[in-house]
Amino acid sequence: MRLCFLVEEHYRHDGMPNEVVRQLSAWGHRVDVLRPGGSLLRMSEVVDAGAHDAWVLKTVSGGPGLTLLEAAAAAGMTTVNDARAIRGVRDKALAAAMGRGRGLPLPPTYAAARPELLAEIPESEYPLVVKPADGSSGRAVHLVSSPERLAAMLPELAGEGMLIAQPYVPNSGTDIKVYAVGGELFATERRSPLHPDSPVPERRVPLSAEIAAIGARVGEVYGLDLYGVDVLLGPDGPVVVDVNDFPSFRQVPDAAARVARAVLGLARAGSGAGLQRPAGPPVSIPAQATAATAATAVTAARSAAATVGDA
Repeated sequence: MRLCFLVEEHYRHDGMPNEVVRQLSAWGHRVDVLRPGGSLLRMSEVVDAGAHDAWVLKTVSGGPGLTLLEAAAAAGMTTVNDARAIRGVRDKALAAAMGRGRGLPLPPTYAAARPELLAEIPESEYPLVVKPADGSSGRAVHLVSSPERLAAMLPELAGEGMLIAQPYVPNSGTDIKVYAVGGELFATERRSPLHPDSPVPERRVPLSAEIAAIGARVGEVYGLDLYGVDVLLGPDGPVVVDVNDFPSFRQVPDAAARVARAVLGLARAGSGAGLQRPAGPPVSIPAQATAATAATAVTAARSAAATVGDA
């Protein structure tokens, strides 16, 4: 197959996606890597409808890569993930509205075009977590203890564009990161960016039925195939605090090969073709489902398995 990876400068030397590119090349597939942040792009010609079987995006939020992916999708080409789905989760204000509207356990979310507008949030909602609506990789995430602290931070927040604010969810200082790849779900535990002094090493952890069901539901709600979900275990149960398209897949066993197979399967199935991604059957997971049942449900809904040796 012929694949085009859009890789931002931020990820130029990262194992993900470079190891995936190497794996695909070793299997005999042609992989072109385009760095949209470091190239002069002639947009009228950069997207050649016959040049690649699929386009794959690994970029930071706000970078030019998503524009190229959307151009490829508009030309009717397969994209991984679906371009419209990526846009939906990279705008965290939009993602919060979509997720809560479809029953995901997200915290209440405020959005403000200017940081001073956050002063209208009731004091009863503090402490707040404030971050850019287009943020990624933990950039500019702040725990704000009081309205007075918010007022002192306004100059720091002024250059971040649209902001979101959510009431802080009390937790142990660790996040559960759920990775979805090739119809399988994996969970890791890691230190929360809001608790940098927590002595928690990143490690694989068992995936409970409840968290697995939430992870599968996230893929259904947002239309993603390769993704990560950050979950906090709060006093009232699990809370989704972030969703990422094409994350690092750290701690996932044989991550490069798994992601490479998933990319091939999605490319062959055309599940991200254009801006009209087929919805497929809904994922329905009983409340008492096991983690294995949840993963099976994702597999059945996506059905994008790849055979490595096929061209």
